[in-house]
Amino acid sequence: MSVLVVGSVALDSVETPFGKADEVIGGSATYFSASASHQTPVQLVGIVGADYPVAKLQPLAERGVDLAGLEKADGESFRWRGRYRHDLNSAETLETRLGVFSHFRPKIPAQFRAAKYVFLGNIDPRLQLDVLQQVEKPKLVACDTMNFWIESRREDLLTLLKQVDLITLNDGEARQLTEKANLVQAARWILDRGPHTVVIKKGEHGAFMFTRSNVFFAPAYPLESVFDPTGAGDSFAGGFMGYLARTDDLSEASLRRAVVHGSAMGSFVVEGFSITRLLEITRADIDARVADFHKLVSFDAQLSA
Repeated sequence: MSVLVVGSVALDSVETPFGKADEVIGGSATYFSASASHQTPVQLVGIVGADYPVAKLQPLAERGVDLAGLEKADGESFRWRGRYRHDLNSAETLETRLGVFSHFRPKIPAQFRAAKYVFLGNIDPRLQLDVLQQVEKPKLVACDTMNFWIESRREDLLTLLKQVDLITLNDGEARQLTEKANLVQAARWILDRGPHTVVIKKGEHGAFMFTRSNVFFAPAYPLESVFDPTGAGDSFAGGFMGYLARTDDLSEASLRRAVVHGSAMGSFVVEGFSITRLLEITRADIDARVADFHKLVSFDAQLSA
């Protein structure tokens, strides 16, 4: 089954200790789509300006990403410029120019409205809620958010939580949203407000998945070189949702496998700038890395009698 994603399509300029890239394609919906398209067809809804090099998105279209929902507007495209120092867990934002993204109002094409799997990228919660009014009867709705929306649109975000099945956020955002220092308590707080699954990402320290009855943890993949962590969380989400859409299985076991697939995709994207690595890898590469994850955590428990 295909998955619908609504989010940003941007141009990024990134500097890390290992190099720099200028005006490369980025944005939450772009990274998500590049990742999820390894598993399932993707329907993308976003907006770009007249200056956007749309031809650079053609490799995504060739992989099964339907760009019919990509609006082209007069004006400048969304641009982000940032720098990572040796602590690659946090970026220093040097410049943000929203351009046409500042007046983005998602318009879901008629042929996208029956999507069974929907991912709401970290846009304004009011827009995320509007998207839910435009889709029909999705089987799974997941959302992302960020500190800015937690601060400025808290009540709208709490309303959204009542209408989604799953939320992904990082550990800092989970603590900020819930005002709980302990992540187990934070997850329970969120679960009490609507979603049946909470995924808390911890960057190079892995990811937790909480349901009402269980907790699952997947480590981060131990990489020798990390070039650019931009888009790692969105790539995780793409791998996670792509796997669920492909298997059409929402069992506890499938959700756990989806976390590992998401972690695998997040580990690939950081090996290069922009979505370069996501365009290079094959399903065989993904399967091999998922197998490596299994080796990382597999052991025979020898319990005392």
